[in-house]
Amino acid sequence: MLSAEELERYARHILLRDVGGAGQQKLKAAKILIIGAGGLGAPLLAYLAAAGVGELGIVDDDQVELSNLQRQIIHASDAVGSMKVESAAQSLLRINPHVRVRQHAMRLDGANGADLIGDYDLVVDGSDNFDTRYLVADICETLAKPLITAAVGMYDGSITTLKPYEQDETGARNPRYIDLFPRRPSPGAVPACSEAGILGALTGVIGSMMALEVIKEIVGLGEGLVGRLILYDGRSARFETIRYRRRNS
Repeated sequence: MLSAEELERYARHILLRDVGGAGQQKLKAAKILIIGAGGLGAPLLAYLAAAGVGELGIVDDDQVELSNLQRQIIHASDAVGSMKVESAAQSLLRINPHVRVRQHAMRLDGANGADLIGDYDLVVDGSDNFDTRYLVADICETLAKPLITAAVGMYDGSITTLKPYEQDETGARNPRYIDLFPRRPSPGAVPACSEAGILGALTGVIGSMMALEVIKEIVGLGEGLVGRLILYDGRSARFETIRYRRRNS
């Protein structure tokens, strides 16, 4: 049940015809795992906490660095040197004390990934490397967990939703991450932001889109991004949608 304080806090959600009290209850009951408390994870976590998602798990083994603060808005200057999961948790509880935050100060890998992911309803991948993205996608497919995954470059970003364990309206199996990116880039082929730079506000655009897709999946409203990759070019302020399907294998 929602308390009187929660009813007031989430009033603008509850007024929405497609959310209402029932939708807000679903948000409160949801358990979401966020991989990465960096550029994408920062706005994503802030909006999910504000929205009243009941339990947020954060996986990150990094410490806050001064150069992070240009885009990772969940971390403050006095958090430099502390673990990102700890800094993020403190910020989220300031935003919304009704949210439970679980800190996983570790790198998700093949040894711990299934146990971590298995304890949550939905996974959101905001990691910054392809090894983690492929691994998370494989585990989510095996465990039948919805996955929202996104990435950013210097001035551009992308986002999609994966449910390869389900079928579409024609009876065909939904696509996998490997159907979208069949070949893993070689090491160094895609420069990290520490090498190429990144426009800070760009991560806010894509991270906010990730939060919106999470809320839609939990509440069951609108159309998700299964089989659709949204591309955003920050320099031209242009969105493009690419549709993709499961490849024969």
